[in-house]
Amino acid sequence: MTIRVKGASIPGALRLMGLAGASSLALVMASDASLAAPKLTLTYMASQEWVKDAEQDLAKKFEEKTGIAIDFQILPSDQYFNVLQTKLNSGEGPDLFGGQSGVTDLKLQYNVEKNAVDLSKEPWASKEDPLVAAQSTVNGKLYGMTYWDIVGNTWVVSYNKKLFAQYGLSVPTTYAEFKADCQKLKDAGVQPLFEPVAPGWHHVLWFLELGPRYEELTPGLADSLNANTATFAGNAAMTSAVTQLKEVFDNGYMGQNALADVYTDASKAMASGKVGMVLANTGFASLVEHDYPDMKASDIGVFLMPLADNQRVNINPAGPTHFIYSGSPNIDAAKQYLDFLAQPENMDYFIDHTPTAMTLPFEGTKTKFSADAQAMFDTHKDARGTVYQTAVTYVNPQWMDIGADLTAMFTGALTPEKVLSNIDKRRADLAKAAKDPAWKK
Repeated sequence: MTIRVKGASIPGALRLMGLAGASSLALVMASDASLAAPKLTLTYMASQEWVKDAEQDLAKKFEEKTGIAIDFQILPSDQYFNVLQTKLNSGEGPDLFGGQSGVTDLKLQYNVEKNAVDLSKEPWASKEDPLVAAQSTVNGKLYGMTYWDIVGNTWVVSYNKKLFAQYGLSVPTTYAEFKADCQKLKDAGVQPLFEPVAPGWHHVLWFLELGPRYEELTPGLADSLNANTATFAGNAAMTSAVTQLKEVFDNGYMGQNALADVYTDASKAMASGKVGMVLANTGFASLVEHDYPDMKASDIGVFLMPLADNQRVNINPAGPTHFIYSGSPNIDAAKQYLDFLAQPENMDYFIDHTPTAMTLPFEGTKTKFSADAQAMFDTHKDARGTVYQTAVTYVNPQWMDIGADLTAMFTGALTPEKVLSNIDKRRADLAKAAKDPAWKK
C-alpha cells in the first residue's frame, strides 16, 4: 500500500525531508493525522428528564456508525426555558434543542418559524402520528420530532395493590372516595400520596390534566377560552379541582415533606411500601420494578385522577420534542441523527430499554402496556379528551408560574380563586404579546 503526503509517496517524502527508517515514517504519519478534520460533535440542549438513558445509548451507536458525536446539555427544568430563550434570542442556539410541542408553545416559547428547521420532508415525518405531528406544526410545516411516549405517558394515579387490599380500600371514582382512602391510609400510619412539589411542575398535573373533565361539564369551554369569551376564574369545575387539591395538601395526605420532595424519588417512595399512591405515567409500574426488583409491576394498579369527580382519560398529544436550530452550521448532520432515531430497530430499542415508555407515536412501533393500564384504557375508550395545557392557548408557557401559585396556595399565600385569576391575567399578557385578535376586543 502506498501512503501519500500532499501528493508524494511516503518514500518520496522521506527522501525530500532527509528522513529514513520506521521512526521517520511514524513522524510523517503523525503529521498527516494532525491534518485530519476534527470529529463533528452536535450539541443537544434539553430540560431535565427529557433525555432518557436509551436515547443516550442510541447516540453512542449513532457515533459509532457515523463518527458524529452528540453532546447532551441537560439543564434543571426550572432554568431550562430561560436559558434556551436567551441562547435563541442571541443567535447562539445549540445544534438541537428540546421543547414541549403544542402550537402555542411553538410560536411563543420557541418562535420555530425563525429558530427551527422545517422537517416536513424528512423520511420519518409521514410515519408520525398525525395528532402528535399536528402539535409540532405551524402554518403547514413540521418543525419537530416528538420522540416521546404520548399515550404511555398519560398521567394516572398508581397505587400499591397490597396496601389497598390490606386496609380494605377500593379504587376511587369520585373525590369523596379518594379522600376516604387517603384518610384510612393516614390513620394506619401510611403516607397516602407521594406528591413532589419542590421541582415546581409535577403538582400542576393535578389541575391541567383534568381538561377532559372540564370540557365534559362545560362543553366547548376550551374553544371559549381560546376565543377569549370565558375565563378560568369563576369556572365551577376548575375551582372545585384546585380547592380539593389544596385540601389534599392541608389534610397531610401528601406527607410532611411534600414541599421538599422531588419526582426522581417517586419509584423509591412506591417501592418502600410506606406510600399508597403516586401520580405518574402509565409506565411507572415497570420503572419501579426496574429500579427495585423486589416490587413487581403487577403489584401496582392505576386509576384516573379523581379531583372534580373525573372519570375521563387525559390524553396529551404534545410532549418533549426534538428541534434543529435554524442557525446551526450542522443541519444536515442533525437531520441524520433524527433519521437514525426514527429507524424501526432504534425505536424498538428505545421502548425496550426505557421502563416508562410503552410505545412511540410512529407507525408500526411496538407496545408494552401493563394489563392494568390496558384495562383502564379499554374501560374508558369512549371517555377521552385532550388536556388543557394543549387544548387551551397560552397555558403551557406559564406552567412553572402556575406551579409557583399552587405552592403559594398550599402555604396559604394565595386562595384557589386567586390562582385561577392569575392564570387569566398571564394568558391575557401572552395573548396581547402575540397580538392575538381575540384579545383586541
